[in-house]
Amino acid sequence: MDRCGWVSADPLYISYHDTEWGVPEYDSRALWEKLILDGFQAGLSWITILRKRENFRAAFQGFDPDVIVGWGDAEVARLLADPGIIRHRGKIEATITNARIWAAIEAEQGFDTYLWNYMGGRPLQNRWQSLAEVPAQTDISRELSKDLKKRGFKFCGPTITYAFMQAVGMVNDHLITCPCHAPVARIGQEHRKT
Repeated sequence: MDRCGWVSADPLYISYHDTEWGVPEYDSRALWEKLILDGFQAGLSWITILRKRENFRAAFQGFDPDVIVGWGDAEVARLLADPGIIRHRGKIEATITNARIWAAIEAEQGFDTYLWNYMGGRPLQNRWQSLAEVPAQTDISRELSKDLKKRGFKFCGPTITYAFMQAVGMVNDHLITCPCHAPVARIGQEHRKT
């Protein structure tokens, strides 16, 4: 099977690539979780985050931003002592801040709607032939990053936001030689965030 070249032989990575990466996600909470995990990835490999994802979910109460929004110093201390996650004070504190930003956007228009409006409600279907063609960031990821930062969101630079857009299917960046490209493209054509 000729998967995208960034996928290692690790079964966890293969499963993630084959079943999650690039599949359009329209759930506000799930989108927030993925953006937070992409922020935790900064400076690390994605497989590191994947291996700790269930620990993150347990430590962060299922990534329920309505719960996390009320956290303070005690929760930060608890998380800094948790060896199952990435113990980075800045990223942990940013998650609490980002929960507050999520809540404001969710109340205003829905976090899912906010994100998908950048795409006109439909995933962009790229047709890359090699990894060398795939950008690290785009005009849209730069716009999204800039607006999130203006609202107070942390760990959301344009490279992080583009990796997030790829992961949640806002763009289909599976190579055209990858067996996942066509199925993900079909899903993107069948569904639209309205």
